[in-house]
Amino acid sequence: MKWWPQSITKRALMVMVAVLVVSFAIALQKQSVTGAMAADWRTARRDSAGIAPDPLKVREAVVQVYAARAFSWRGYLGVHTWISVKPANAKEFSVYEVVGWRVMHDQPALSISNRPADGRWFGAIPELLVDLRGQGVDDIIRRIDIAARNYRYMDQYRIWPGPNSNTFTAEVGRAVPELKLDLPATAIGKDFLPDGDFVAGTPSGTGYQVSLYGLLGLMVAREEGLELNVLGLTFGIDPTDLSLKLPFAGRVGF
Repeated sequence: MKWWPQSITKRALMVMVAVLVVSFAIALQKQSVTGAMAADWRTARRDSAGIAPDPLKVREAVVQVYAARAFSWRGYLGVHTWISVKPANAKEFSVYEVVGWRVMHDQPALSISNRPADGRWFGAIPELLVDLRGQGVDDIIRRIDIAARNYRYMDQYRIWPGPNSNTFTAEVGRAVPELKLDLPATAIGKDFLPDGDFVAGTPSGTGYQVSLYGLLGLMVAREEGLELNVLGLTFGIDPTDLSLKLPFAGRVGF
């Protein structure tokens, strides 16, 4: 019976390699569709993608969360996420995000700007993850601001396994569960738990996760479904909308 464990291990490795190859092929296709492979960051588009409402026409409070493929080769692997808010009657959005180059230049990782709420991320078209509007949203915006300004890694940034922009967005999601934030599988860093914690609520606030520094973990939640994190790569299934969550590719629906 000694052959049995080796056979199972080999088959499991073959299946995992096949999944990664297929996922990467899907990611290549998504890169071309979203326009994420801009040649030069200085000339890459950062204008509105036409998703967010016009703040001069919409008076109600709005909160939106976006994800877009990262710039250059990093876009094959993962996404950058951010939070855009507009209080009632405000004439512009405020965008909360963590940016690595700020830390490199001895600035706080957190950026709060008035760039387009749905701006292309160096050419990549963003995906809308959360859209809250109307009554009660002003209070949510105030709590987002508090959570963002209390982000615990203002002087740190690591692309892998975190803390990074997705670590920030996930932390705000845990602090403001009304967002019901279901971050994509490609949001590498979302499972990097603050202060070295091993157990935490999920970013959506609808379940729990265990994670070892964002490198190995398990998540079970009503919103996110079931996710397994291996070396920062997410494999999962979301039964609520019959979709798989795969590294590189993200969500693949049936």
